[in-house]
Parts: sequence; C-alpha cells; structure tokens
Amino acid sequence: MEHRKWEGYSVHRRILDEGDVDEMGERSELPRTPLSEKVKSSMRCSAPSLKRCLLQRIPLLSWLPCYPIRENAIGDLISGISVGIMQLPQGMAYALLASVPPVFGLYSSFYPVLIYFVFGTSKHISIGTFAVLSVMIGGVTDRLAPDSDFMIWDNVTNSSIVDIMSRDAARVRVAVAVTFLTGLFQILLGLVQFGFVVTYLSEPLVRGYTTGAAIHVIVSQLKYTFGISPVRYSGPLSLIYTMLELCYLIPQTNIGTLVVSAVTIVCLILAKELNAYLSKKLPVPIPVELLAVVIGTVISWQVNLEEKYGVDVVGLIPSGLQPPVFPDVSLFAQVIGDAFALSVVGYGIAISLGRIFALKYGYKVDSNQELMALGLSNSFGAIFQCFAISCSMSRSMVQESTGGKSQIAGALSAIVILVIVLWIGALFETLPKAVLAAIIYVNLNGMVKQFLDIPVLWRKNKVDSIIWMATFILTVLLNPDVGLAASIGFSMLTVIFRTQLPKYSLLGQVPGTDIYRPLEEYNQVRQVPKILIFRSSATLYFANAEMYEDALGKKSGIDIAKILSAKKKLEAKKKRIEEDNAKRAKKNGVNMEPGQKDIAVIETDIALEPSYPQAIILDLSPVNFLDTVGIKALRNIQKDYSQIGIDVVLAGCQTGVVDNLQTGDFFKDDVTKSCLFSNIHDAVLYCQSTRMRDENIMTQF
Repeated sequence: MEHRKWEGYSVHRRILDEGDVDEMGERSELPRTPLSEKVKSSMRCSAPSLKRCLLQRIPLLSWLPCYPIRENAIGDLISGISVGIMQLPQGMAYALLASVPPVFGLYSSFYPVLIYFVFGTSKHISIGTFAVLSVMIGGVTDRLAPDSDFMIWDNVTNSSIVDIMSRDAARVRVAVAVTFLTGLFQILLGLVQFGFVVTYLSEPLVRGYTTGAAIHVIVSQLKYTFGISPVRYSGPLSLIYTMLELCYLIPQTNIGTLVVSAVTIVCLILAKELNAYLSKKLPVPIPVELLAVVIGTVISWQVNLEEKYGVDVVGLIPSGLQPPVFPDVSLFAQVIGDAFALSVVGYGIAISLGRIFALKYGYKVDSNQELMALGLSNSFGAIFQCFAISCSMSRSMVQESTGGKSQIAGALSAIVILVIVLWIGALFETLPKAVLAAIIYVNLNGMVKQFLDIPVLWRKNKVDSIIWMATFILTVLLNPDVGLAASIGFSMLTVIFRTQLPKYSLLGQVPGTDIYRPLEEYNQVRQVPKILIFRSSATLYFANAEMYEDALGKKSGIDIAKILSAKKKLEAKKKRIEEDNAKRAKKNGVNMEPGQKDIAVIETDIALEPSYPQAIILDLSPVNFLDTVGIKALRNIQKDYSQIGIDVVLAGCQTGVVDNLQTGDFFKDDVTKSCLFSNIHDAVLYCQSTRMRDENIMTQF
C-alpha cells in the first residue's frame, strides 16, 4: 500500500470536563423498565411473535422451504453418503471407548443426527459420536458397572469369568442415564440463554483439553491392541495406574491381536497419506476406515481369527432398532456431575467448530439454539439407547470438502446408518476389535499433532501456552471430567493474576501532539513539567486496588503515608503547644490574642521536594468497571494527595465508569465532575491553567 502523509489538523475549543460534556451533549438517562413490565411483556403473545419464536426454535421451518435443490442437492447427496460411510467404523470404534457394545455407536449416529437436522443451525458440522465424550462416558460406565460386579463361576474352566451380557446391559443403562441428564442440562442452559458459557473455554484450553483426552483414549484402547485384560481404574491418577498395569501385563500379549493391530495401523496411515496426495484429483476421499472394516471382517471370517488365534471380535450385532426405554432415574444422582461436564464439553466443541464454518461461509450460528439442538439430540437419543454426542472434526471436514451445503447432508448420513443397522450390521460380527482400536489411533492423529501448539503459543503469548500445558497435565492426571473443571479454574486464575499484576506506567507527551505514551517505551516522549500521568494496564477492583495505590507512590516517588504521618505529628504538636499556652495564659490571668508574638507558631504545611509534581492525572481508559473498593481507592488517592497540595484528576473515564463513580458516592465533599476529563490532553491543559478552567481557552494542537 502506498504510504500516505496526512495533512496536519487543528482543533479549537475550550477545555471540557465530564460535566461540560454531559451538558453540551445533553446526556439523557436510559429509561428503566420495571420488572413487572418486563414480565408482562414476555408473557404477551401475538401472531408475528409466535411465528418468530417458532422459526427460531425450529430452524428447519425457515431454511427448508427455501432450499435450492439445483445448487445444493448433488453436493449434499455425495457428502451425506461419504459421512454416513465414515459414521459406521467411527460409531463402532467410539462405542468401545464408551464401554458399550459397538451397535450402540451406530444408534448414536442415527437418532441424534435426525434431531439436529430439525433443530440445529450449523450447516456443516457432522453430529454423532466423538472420541472425547466417548472416553468420558467410558469412565462413568466403568466406575458404576465394573467387571468385578459381574463375576460368575464357570464350571467348565473352574474359574471366575465376567458375565458379559449382564455387564453390557448395566453399562448401557449408565451411559443412557448420563446422556439423558446431559441433554437436560443443555436444554436448561439453552432456555436461560446460557450460550455464553463457551466463552470460558478458550482455544488454548480446548486444544489442551482435547489433547489430554486423546491420551486417555489411546491408553484405553491399548488393551485391544495387545489382547490383554487390565483392571480398569477410575478417579485421579487412574491413567498412571492403568499404564503400570499394562506394563505388567505386556508379557501376556496376544501375538495375533498385535499383528492385526499393527498391520491395520500401517495400512490406514499409508491410505490416508495417499488420500491427501490425491485430494485434488479425487472428487470424494477414499473411505479408508470403511475399507479397513470390510477387509478386516472378511479376513477374520475366512481365517477364523477368534478361534485359531484368540483375537477378540465385535460379537453379536442385533439387526433393527431398539424400542424406546426411559432412562433409569435412580442413576441420576450418581452421574449428575459427569453429565454437566459432558454437556459443557460437547457444546464447547460443537459451537467452536460451528462458528469456524459459519465465519467461512457467511452465515450465523445461534449459540443458544445450538444448546437446545444438542440437548434435544442427547435427551431424545438416550430414550433410544444412544450415548452422548457432539461433532467430529474429521467428519465435519469430510462433509464440507465433499460439497455439503446444509443440514440435509447430515440427514442423508443418518439414512445410510439406518440401512446398515437394519440389514448390514450383522455382517460385521467377526470384525476384530483391534481394527477398531487402530481406526481410533489414526483418527486421533490430528489431536496428537496439537502438541505443536506449545512452541507456537510460547512465542505468541506465554500465558496461553501455560494454560495449554496446565490443561493437558490436569486432564491427564485428573481424568477428563475433573480435569475440565480444574482447567477452567486455572484459566480463571490466570485472568485474576493478570489483573492483580498489571503493568503500571508513567505517560509522557509525544512532542507537538496531544498523544501520550509510556515514557519507558518511547525515546522521544517527554514528561509534562510538574504533571505526573499514571496508567494501569488492568481494570481497578478489589483484587488490585491496594497495589494500585502502592504503585502510584512508587512511580511518583512520593511516600504519601510518611508525609501525612509527619503532617499529623506537626498538627498534634501545634495543638499541644496551643493548649499549653492557653493553660499558661489562663494561670497568669492573661487573655490570649490571636497572633501574639510571644506565642510559638508551628507551620503545619509540609514543604514538598522540588521534584514532586503539582498535579497527578490518573488515566482510567483501561478501566471498564469500578467496584466499591476501587472507588474507595480513588477517593483515598484524591483526598491524601490534596492534603499535601497535589491536585488529582481522572481522565479517560468510560461512561460506565462515570456511572460507577456516581452510584459509589465518589462525588461528595465538594467533589464534582470538574475533576473528570474525557481525555488526557484536556486534563493536562486543566492542570496547567487551573485559574482559567472556566474561560473559553483556545488551544491548538
């Protein structure tokens, strides 16, 4: 861009304080609607408002009648089939993470997708099973339905074995209960307009959290890779205990299972690299996961891997859909904390990805409606034996790259899953679980690559890098549910620490301008003679109010407490001498006259050092609110420094800060808005010419 030199400009006006600005601008008080009127207004219903509410709550009614068939139909069809094919292996694999039979992953890829089709607002995200949520559910199901509760005696082997049918049925009940409660939480949060909760999940936190959860996912699948049966631990440090248990059981590795897993991983990686290489030439990506499932099933069936080599397979996959069953209410009290964590994590991931696509394609995603859509998908899906869902980044990228333009692509993917569940599902009963574990490993490749965020964030923002690493460590050590709460708490602490430890600066004037910058950062900036301009980089509130006063004293070089203490001592000494003189005069019968020369007179005014300023300007432009402690701190500063003859004025106050000062009783004891200025330059001119502040001063800058 060609460099432009702008012409100089001049402004002629008198110095304006906040009172003058309010008068000139004719500031008006915002009307306050009584609460009763707000309630009445919310209860009123008219045909337009009913229609607007209906279209807002059921977005399908607004976009489906306007659906451009010619432009979008082909892209949505190809995209829907592609995503539906991906849903098959991912649904079955992620069901293993949730510790439920694989077929329930297929159910979770059908019912919730149809509900989101009706109520969702994002056109590109692929709703269904998601690794992070699945492993969180797996932690709950294993905790409430451990193998040890379903041990039975086997007369054939004369040993105790696990009653798999009873265990799986119990785990499905737990997964359904936590999913239903997750949906209720999301619906309630959506009704109270709580969509802003996602703002507490910053990008470094989400990426660190998903990376930590990916480690849990990988560790949970190692038993299928090595063909061993470790004890499942729960609670803090369970990952460490599980790793120790796995290391102990490594000598018992099933070689056949390990070979199947290794071959599948290598083939998947090579196929995905080929997909990436041919991405520009292929209209649709090669469905490598589906090919792995099909080939793995055929080889397992032909070679009879289960009986010959002891390779664990998927087992019975019933055809058809499950009848609706209401969740077990007695389990709600035991899973309420896990359900809330699932609701926040699932929503945070979905809305984050949804906003990325919305920004790219120029449409709006309603955060509160997304909460409602996910909540309805989870709660309704739970009645049909589904576990908690969110959106998958890999499937969403495929849905977008293959031409998906609307939610119809998701609905078509659900139809593909329906066909598989009704007629094809039973064909995959001989599929080795090691193949599904390998699919999970390869799909987590993107999450594992997020370790590269650390050096990038460290160069850009060290605090964000620390948040990423702390979130990862807390998630790994404390498990995904507790780790999320601890990570959010740590993220909030960093905000508090940054406001408690702000940067304090003295400002100077850029020569020949009305611009003021920190003295230590600019070589040509000069301090205004006899005027000290002080700024804090953070807002002023109870956590840093005392430090604000201390920093002002250090920057100004004025030990205000010491000076005021000395002044009080002089005043006390003067009063004591006056009382002694009065007693002596009364004893001698002499009437004391003011100003008598033989009476000792003590001067109580402190002589300030020449280096001290005559005025202090507090730049409050970074302050966006003031609490009672912050207002008290400003009053103390103004009161203390005025006692030693230094004027204190405030500059750069936002409207909300002025309102805080007004309601916080700052303006009392003859303090008016004449000590407030909208910018630093007006405050400087006021301090330089206090005797002329009420006259029309023509200034040129």
